[in-house]
Amino acid sequence: MARTNHIRPTVLGLLVVFSWLWFTGCSGNAAAPPPPPPVSVTSATVVQKTMPLQVRAIGSVEAYSNVSVKTQITGELTGVFFKEGDDVKKGQLLFTLDRRPYEATLKQAEAALARDQAQLANAQSQQNRYDSLYKAGVVSKEQFDQMQMNFEAMNAAVIADKAAIENAKVQLIYCSIYSPINARAGTLMIHQGNMIKANDTPFLVSLNQIEPIYVTFTVPEQELPAIKRYIAGGKLAVQAMIPNDNRGPASGKLSFIDNAVDTTTGTIKLKGEFVNADRRLWPGQFVDVVLTLTEQPNAIVIPSQALQTGQQGQFVFVVKPDMTVEARPVTVNRTSDGQTVIDKGLSQGEQIVTDGQLRLVPGSKVELKQAVGTPSSGTSASADKARGE
Repeated sequence: MARTNHIRPTVLGLLVVFSWLWFTGCSGNAAAPPPPPPVSVTSATVVQKTMPLQVRAIGSVEAYSNVSVKTQITGELTGVFFKEGDDVKKGQLLFTLDRRPYEATLKQAEAALARDQAQLANAQSQQNRYDSLYKAGVVSKEQFDQMQMNFEAMNAAVIADKAAIENAKVQLIYCSIYSPINARAGTLMIHQGNMIKANDTPFLVSLNQIEPIYVTFTVPEQELPAIKRYIAGGKLAVQAMIPNDNRGPASGKLSFIDNAVDTTTGTIKLKGEFVNADRRLWPGQFVDVVLTLTEQPNAIVIPSQALQTGQQGQFVFVVKPDMTVEARPVTVNRTSDGQTVIDKGLSQGEQIVTDGQLRLVPGSKVELKQAVGTPSSGTSASADKARGE
């Protein structure tokens, strides 16, 4: 029994030593885990260029001038000398009314003038005769004064007759209605043959002057100080982008700033004036408006999709020469229209990640897809966010 107990511990020790040697040998021959594969990302190059400082808004097109044509007299509408939608020139005949009643009134006033002028001549003759008789002592002062009064009354009657003739001529002129502006005629509201009254509703036709034309838009009151500052140096350019029009924006100048801020909305109304020779802008149309305040030279510009936000603020992933990425904090000036102007943190020519950032951490190895260039069009921004100009 004593011999058996001695052998068992020896065999057990040998097994432990063999297991340790086998494990050690296996561990020495095991391969290290492979590094993670590069992350496939899209990149863009940081560019430096001149960028406009702009304010964007939604605007509506308004006629440069609008006239609602009405008649100043009552009568039958006897003639219409244009068609709906026609272009009419200033001074062009539009309507005529029945002239006969007003011609009769003019003749009546002229007859009254002729009668009173004859009576005035008689009164003047009597007044001259009584003046001689009064000086000779033949007639009394009272009789002389009576003749003098008769003369003055007839003279006043002649003056009134002449005024009546002028009024009758004016009424006769109103029988023909002319266009006061170069304009586009709208819908004809009252047709030939109808009786119309002076200043009645509805009007006869609406005329809209569309060359030039206005685009009205509103901007937040916070933009007003910058707009006033920049307009002091000259006219500001305004562009109007027309939906579904691929001919590019229409160009004009800022011509009006309202004299008060709308307290209900906190906005101020502006107007841009456009030549509109091609008539692309039409009254009542909605357009996208871009007001350019100034231009910022040598701005650092990146695609907006490259910008990320973390606990420490905004940053971008910069691709280093060894194809690893660095999380670089940046200071943003303004962002709009797919582009971001950077004040601090980036330099021209650096590569930044624009797509695939969710799979990246600082130091990640990357593989670049086809690089995306930065758009060349100008960016827009709120004027109050512009800094360093």
